[in-house]
Amino acid sequence: MDVVDQWTGRAACALQEALRMSNEAFANRIGASPRTVAGWHAAPDIVPRAEMQAALDTIYEKAGEMVQKRFGRLSLPPEERVQAQALRVAIAVVTRADEVLLVCRRGDAALSWQFPAGMVKPGGSVESVAIQETHAETGVHCAVRDQLGSRVHPQTGVLASYVLCDYLAGEATNLDAVENVDVAWVPRAALTRFIPADRIYPPVLKALEAA
Repeated sequence: MDVVDQWTGRAACALQEALRMSNEAFANRIGASPRTVAGWHAAPDIVPRAEMQAALDTIYEKAGEMVQKRFGRLSLPPEERVQAQALRVAIAVVTRADEVLLVCRRGDAALSWQFPAGMVKPGGSVESVAIQETHAETGVHCAVRDQLGSRVHPQTGVLASYVLCDYLAGEATNLDAVENVDVAWVPRAALTRFIPADRIYPPVLKALEAA
């Protein structure tokens, strides 16, 4: 966790954005008025008074790891934030009949089920990385059927590109025991029991419903 030596209006607004709060909700959280928060947006170089500095310290220290990571990215200068978001990940949504392939990843605080994915190097192909990483992680061969779009991932801040893939061959096996705990074919109807619906890119849900 980074230490904030002095809060400014800009840093406070970055924390608000990381918490995904409205002006009113954020003001209530720190014991200020919505007008104060609006003032920070209007004058980002302003330095809040001492008691507000302490309140912002407390909220930041108690925020979860994901919020702190988002804050770290959002508080970067604009040119550095663009560079951080230039990192791209290919995410493979692999289907077989009425099932979808998931991997259970090790995290800093907990395990989480996700779609197979891999980093796309400069000049690399999203489709190729999706196919290669799926096989490297799970032993499953697949072919890209359709591109589902891209977004800045809300948890990691990288550019995530999603592709819908068809299963070709191979037994689903955990071939990356360092990163993953398990690999499984999950019924599409039960997907949100493994990954919360609000964390799934909407076009992915739409494609799986239509498949």
